[in-house]
Amino acid sequence: MTTMNPPAPATPAVPVTPGTRAARRRQRFARSWTPVDRTLLQVEDLHVEFRTRDGVARAINGVSFELHQDETLAVLGESGSGKSVTAQAVMGILDTPPAFVTGGAVKYCGTDLLTLDENVMQTVRGAEISMIFQDALSSLNPVFTVGWQIAEMFRVHRGMNRRDAEEQAVRLMERVRIPAARERVHNYPHQFSGGMRQRIMIAMAIALDPHVLIADEPTTALDVTVQAQIMELLKELQVESHMGLILITHDLGVVADVADRIAVMYAGRLVEKADVFDLYRDPAHPYTLGLLESIPRLDQQGERLNAIGGLPPNLTRIPAGCPFHPRCRFGTDVCRVGEPPALLDVGRGRRVACHHYDQVLGQGLLEADQRSEESTR
Repeated sequence: MTTMNPPAPATPAVPVTPGTRAARRRQRFARSWTPVDRTLLQVEDLHVEFRTRDGVARAINGVSFELHQDETLAVLGESGSGKSVTAQAVMGILDTPPAFVTGGAVKYCGTDLLTLDENVMQTVRGAEISMIFQDALSSLNPVFTVGWQIAEMFRVHRGMNRRDAEEQAVRLMERVRIPAARERVHNYPHQFSGGMRQRIMIAMAIALDPHVLIADEPTTALDVTVQAQIMELLKELQVESHMGLILITHDLGVVADVADRIAVMYAGRLVEKADVFDLYRDPAHPYTLGLLESIPRLDQQGERLNAIGGLPPNLTRIPAGCPFHPRCRFGTDVCRVGEPPALLDVGRGRRVACHHYDQVLGQGLLEADQRSEESTR
């Protein structure tokens, strides 16, 4: 599947000043957005495919989820599961071609963003829905200071003059806990550590007080201590601003303390959606169970680490039936034929796409904790 680099921040040759065409244009196309029953975002039956020389890669297949105010939704899965493509479809930044949205809806405050023209979408990105990309160094422009890049958000979207915009940049850098912000506002991206660059990306993402923040692998390539600091910062900002946060990650270990709900993706499909506590304690899908079992545990010292066998499917040749069945220890003949299982409501707000979820329940960490307690008696 073709991979896409996040778009670099806009870098106009001439700085935008108050009342210029760019600022007036955004004001003309701006809309008033009001959440419907605290629901900010509704993704409904989304389909995305990549048309490549090797064939059509069906990257997203019928993905649906909701995001509410004051909620953190973690979207979890291996590389290639469709997490980032889903986020890019929501933002309207898919590289077309080769990527095409072939079905579904992305509703923000009740309006389908897929039906809006680019002029309106430019007023949505940053101001209403914002995104933090996983590679801060490649996302930041190396020839402009970080202060200039943060201030540009206010110059372009708010029509501020350069001095006021820079003052806002300093305040944002202080808000994301960058020491000596007034001095460092004039530094370039390469003069910051990886963790500090990620804070700069967060500052840019929250500059216009968006209602929805999408964080795509925000702790990639950071050490464990810095990962914890970044996750703590994101949660604090989410609580302060009452925004909805979508946290995209492949690491179950970083979301336990910040997420309210988790949506697990595999081969472009949602295979399980559940409350974070329920999912960690007793997963209902074999793939979720495998992800949890692969997390090192303190009571496994000296034991071999668990891993999910096999490889994710080629998205141009997804097998019939459940796409996880070649790697699944619960798989039977019914899993190998026909259409993939639909998401079923199995109680407590949990939905799972598995024919044998009743066999999986009870195999998770709840049972492991009980075994651990018995072994210490």
